[in-house]
Amino acid sequence: MRLKDELPVDHHLAAVYRWGAALCGCILLVFGCLGFADALSPFDTSGERIAGMTTNTALSVISVVVGLVLLAGAVVGGNAASTLNMAVGGSFLISGFYHLFVLDRPANFLDFGMTNVMFSFVMGLLILTFGMYGRVSGRLPHDNPYWRRRHPRRAAEESLARRRAAAALARDGRAAPASLPGTSPARRSRS
Repeated sequence: MRLKDELPVDHHLAAVYRWGAALCGCILLVFGCLGFADALSPFDTSGERIAGMTTNTALSVISVVVGLVLLAGAVVGGNAASTLNMAVGGSFLISGFYHLFVLDRPANFLDFGMTNVMFSFVMGLLILTFGMYGRVSGRLPHDNPYWRRRHPRRAAEESLARRRAAAALARDGRAAPASLPGTSPARRSRS
């Protein structure tokens, strides 16, 4: 069984992944389009400023492409958006470190300044946080598909206990109680 099949379509994590990708994608798309609107030269390193950061056409192209990729991830949603957010966020962090070392050198072909480096770190951490939300934590709820994947034996025991309790209640003709073992209030409200 694959993890992408375990995340329900209406799971609250899917909304976080979608909105995170969409928000960050829109920010990058706007930055890239502003760079194009200023009619910059492709690899100019003279320090043209857009929204407080130096840019050139190559950086604008990269910003637009990454923004569109994040927006596509938001449309797809689910685990694909989460994985995409983690990959793009990690790439932003690596880019920030790379450009920190090449400031004021010929290898700085994207014309990064210190504000660009800081933006790259902040945006990378933001996108990475959206991608890792609900996946990497010590206190995931038991209805979380990532918790269930990491603790298959306990998840199976809880699922069996829920089924047995529901079957016993059905035999007795009573309504299900507000709290069955291993269920969260959010999951009960969707049932």
